[in-house]
Amino acid sequence: MIVKTFGSAIQGVNAITITIEVNVSSQGNKLFIVGLPDNAVKESEQRIESTIQCMGLRMPRTRTVVNMAPADIRKAGAAYDLPIAAGIMAASGQLPAEQLDRFLMMGELSLDGTIQPIKGALPMAIQAQQDGFQGCILPRQNAREAAMVRGLQIYGVSHIAEAIQLLTTPGSLAPVLPEQDDFYRSQDIFDVDFSDVKGQQSIKRALEIAAAGGHNAILIGPPGAGKTMLAKRLPTILPPLTLQEALETTKIHSVAGKLPAHTGLIIHRPFRSPHHTISDAALVGGGSIPQPGEISLAHNGVLFLDELPEFKRKVLEVMRQPVEERRVTISRARTAIDFPASFILIASMNPCPCGYFNHPEKECSCASGQVQDYLNKVSGPLLDRIDLHVEVTPVKFADLSSTHRAEKSTYIRDRVIAARAIQAARFAAYEGVYCNAQMHSSLLSEVCVISEQCREQLGRAMQQLKLSARAYDRILKVSRTIADLEGSNSVTSAHMAEAIQFRSLDREGWGN
Repeated sequence: MIVKTFGSAIQGVNAITITIEVNVSSQGNKLFIVGLPDNAVKESEQRIESTIQCMGLRMPRTRTVVNMAPADIRKAGAAYDLPIAAGIMAASGQLPAEQLDRFLMMGELSLDGTIQPIKGALPMAIQAQQDGFQGCILPRQNAREAAMVRGLQIYGVSHIAEAIQLLTTPGSLAPVLPEQDDFYRSQDIFDVDFSDVKGQQSIKRALEIAAAGGHNAILIGPPGAGKTMLAKRLPTILPPLTLQEALETTKIHSVAGKLPAHTGLIIHRPFRSPHHTISDAALVGGGSIPQPGEISLAHNGVLFLDELPEFKRKVLEVMRQPVEERRVTISRARTAIDFPASFILIASMNPCPCGYFNHPEKECSCASGQVQDYLNKVSGPLLDRIDLHVEVTPVKFADLSSTHRAEKSTYIRDRVIAARAIQAARFAAYEGVYCNAQMHSSLLSEVCVISEQCREQLGRAMQQLKLSARAYDRILKVSRTIADLEGSNSVTSAHMAEAIQFRSLDREGWGN
């Protein structure tokens, strides 16, 4: 008897439905699993046999063939245990097969039949909905995540007996209800706030501009000046995630196995801060079975690289293309997979090895030329993709000891949301452009039309401050964002002057 069950395979951040055909014949005495399974799938025989015996049922002792189609897609992991086990029991007449085509099933089995959590439940549920399945049977730990897909019944089970009960007696289990109301209710709750930061008004202003226009920024200053503290608070002033953005972000974290337990959706924009010893594959993604890296886990959020010059140069260089294109392509012999990587890059660094170059009170102990050598660890092409160069100075004692409460993130966030709304209306006709930082050169010349006075001002700045040619586009984009924050239709000389000051590392002689 041939029976079909349905599972799912993950490719990149999307899922592909897998048809699992089981044929139990009257001859032979061996189980065959075909269709390009990996070792974890092949080892399912032992787990399934133990589970069936614990249920008081029997494992077929005749020839059993399990075919996983399409056969040209590699099936990896132990999550296929549940659909294979259900198929074997139905093909051997121990489970009714009428309900099997209604559900997509995935789950790893323990020897006693307990179902373990899996990766990628959300993209599996999205694909199941698109393929017309009535529902999904998934581990209980993954049910809330998958239940965010509207129009699909999600059943969370902790033991295979519950799955069998649902297939035998439809309606015996209640589907998990989506919790999208909690998503909207919790978006404004953060553990940190910009009001916690004493002083540093100019740095807060720079991060507000970065948030409003989606600009990358680098913070340069001595240790203890508050660079990390400020960077960690950037997500609190970014616009709230839309439901579509939350689904995109959750899919990536689900595939990578980074989704917190019993979490339905990612509520806040991600903030990823990898250690400087990270490899290039861990940062941009890779592996024999390509997995998303830190830049994809930061999609729709912030990637913070602390102590930028301490990262290996090779690691930083592989970020060039993803930062520009906002996606990364991992190519292998059989396939090429795209991972989204639209994030705001925030980097921090000391101005020199000792950390006290240009410090108002402490003297730099670095030898001649050592400062420039330290800065040269970060390549020009990478700095070319960073719009804001922000010099961070130590906090004064008067600011530290002040009892005055600084401006809360909520008020800054409101200004950022208003500026983003202006940009959304401006770029409504341009696919893939949502904020000023994403403008390409031809669009820049159309959107950032400046007066003759601003043109002369920018020309003088480039000549007197020895700014590089690559600074030109960045200054225009930042000045446009500053104008949006003020609700101005045109870029004025004041907007231009503020944008020019954020090109510290382009100045000839900086660090000499």
